[in-house]
Amino acid sequence: ILNGLIVVVLLLIAFVAYTIFSSGNDHASSKKNEANQSLHKEKNDKKDNEAVTDSKTASDDVEQSDGTAEDDSTAVDNANKSQEVTADEGEDTAVQNTVENPDWKPVGTTQTGQHIANYDSNSADWQEMLNAISSATGLDQSNMTVWFLGRDKTATNGSVGTVSSKDKQQKYRVYIQWVDGQGWKPSKVEELSEIDSSH
Repeated sequence: ILNGLIVVVLLLIAFVAYTIFSSGNDHASSKKNEANQSLHKEKNDKKDNEAVTDSKTASDDVEQSDGTAEDDSTAVDNANKSQEVTADEGEDTAVQNTVENPDWKPVGTTQTGQHIANYDSNSADWQEMLNAISSATGLDQSNMTVWFLGRDKTATNGSVGTVSSKDKQQKYRVYIQWVDGQGWKPSKVEELSEIDSSH
């Protein structure tokens, strides 16, 4: 009888040990599957981010091309890109985010002949630059303070302005590009956390 009881106890111990190790393996396998799914998701997210970056680069290339000779295919491409491209800006700590919208159009001009940017606040060119900035930011000119408006040294025929609402709750740096015969066209808007009146 004693020997029989010892055998029964040993079998119970073996069964309990098997149950514990078996469930432990299932748990480890489940964790491994979760890790694989997480890695797969990160790879997909990375691919999506690369696709957005490629799209933004293509949009930049179109916007930096000569505005005097935009062909029909470029116009069709811009019409198909109906959504704004928004990205965080890492280089300038004052920039909260950047918006580039391929649907932005030149605001029109009354000027004729060869264009040279005129930063006199009483000039027609100055007013047309403010029109472009207002159209890109949504700020009404009656509620706009201009902290800086001058030449964009990084772009041919480009200007850049720093503006804010009168209460300084909305602050922007706006890049605009001259298009011959059509006027100033917004190319990029940076939303600022603080005002830098130097550019």
